[in-house]
Amino acid sequence: MSSGSSPSILRAWTRSSSLLFNSMIEANRAAVATLGVPTVGSTPEKDQIEPDSVLDEWDVERSLQQDESLSVGDSVQFSKPLSADDVDQFAAVSGDTNPIHLDAEQAEQTRFGGRIVHGALLSGLISAALAHLPGNIIYLSQETQFLRPVSVGDRATASVEIVEAFEENRYRLRTQLLDADDEIAIEGEATILIDDSND
Repeated sequence: MSSGSSPSILRAWTRSSSLLFNSMIEANRAAVATLGVPTVGSTPEKDQIEPDSVLDEWDVERSLQQDESLSVGDSVQFSKPLSADDVDQFAAVSGDTNPIHLDAEQAEQTRFGGRIVHGALLSGLISAALAHLPGNIIYLSQETQFLRPVSVGDRATASVEIVEAFEENRYRLRTQLLDADDEIAIEGEATILIDDSND
């Protein structure tokens, strides 16, 4: 092989590799789009979330004002419907593609009789309730017990209540998630830190 042909082979290899790479990117974008996951530049308006925002489909109730200090007994409730689209997007983001959450036919054959919401997605509603407490919330720990499933399409309500205040802006909270029938689906405890610094 002469040294004069090497740059041509290298250019051809580089060009074909680039074309293959770009084709793979486009194929992945198409696959992601079929899952209902927004692609860059096409984010639906409801997915453009600003800090401290509350969407129309959410219900948030607080026992205190946003600028008040926290004390034992303070609570927040966060409620939202959990659509099939929410569950599908969570599966795409998390990688949890268990058929019990995604395959209606297969899920009907289980003890649950239909699709159920991911436990981690339900736990996220507890985190959402915590986010509506005053200050910058830092989640330190969460103990969770799953008691019953929540069906896809149902509204779930997470509630958090401060049960103990520690030094240095740390709090222990009772956490709970109710299903559409107001039955306890999840219960547990969380520990949080309120970081008042803007550093």
